[in-house]
Amino acid sequence: MNRTDRLHALGEELRRAGARGRTAARLATWLEVSTRTVKRDVAALQQAGLPVRAQAGPGGGYVLDSRATLPPVNLTAAQAVAVATALAAQRGAPYAVDARAALAKVLDVMHPADRSRAEELGARVWVRDDGPAPADPAVARAVGEALATRRVLALHYRDSSGRLSQRRVEPHLLAHTDGHWYLVAWCHHRRAPRWFRLDRIRAAHTTDEPVPDRDAAVFGTPPPDARPVRP
Repeated sequence: MNRTDRLHALGEELRRAGARGRTAARLATWLEVSTRTVKRDVAALQQAGLPVRAQAGPGGGYVLDSRATLPPVNLTAAQAVAVATALAAQRGAPYAVDARAALAKVLDVMHPADRSRAEELGARVWVRDDGPAPADPAVARAVGEALATRRVLALHYRDSSGRLSQRRVEPHLLAHTDGHWYLVAWCHHRRAPRWFRLDRIRAAHTTDEPVPDRDAAVFGTPPPDARPVRP
């Protein structure tokens, strides 16, 4: 598990623990790291603004402020199934793994009767996997992380002719068109903007190199029927 994923997992575990908190030793065992690493990670979360405080007592526990926990979410059964259906229909979409984790959080806080109705309704909604092959989950996660953190991405890419190449690219945006997801990026090799189909990326990892500011105009203008995702 890389440090970014570990910090996310640590924050989520403290969120689940609530007021009980977790000791450093328990967190270290769960994450398979040393207690010293846990303390460094907690400090990093605190510096990032997450309200984690040390709890007095044996073991040196940590507690996440209740204001940072998920408030009650009142989704209807139909709304929960609508979200699940959208995710199932776009299983290869960027951030799909994070979206499923978010849905699981919502389901966890639903009233048992509402969740039961959602599961019953969901069993009567089928989605067939007859579309294009989805991107590798590890690739989708790396692309999403690079876009979110504005870091250069190292790719192993196979083009439409089957040629494999290694690229370093600056992620600009993700686009869905003609049934495929694309990464629109500035390619260091070509020194120009390029569209990379996600399902043709064989491997990807985020580097430590920051993405410089570029005029968005160099990437072209979206078609009039395209629209950004609004949370």
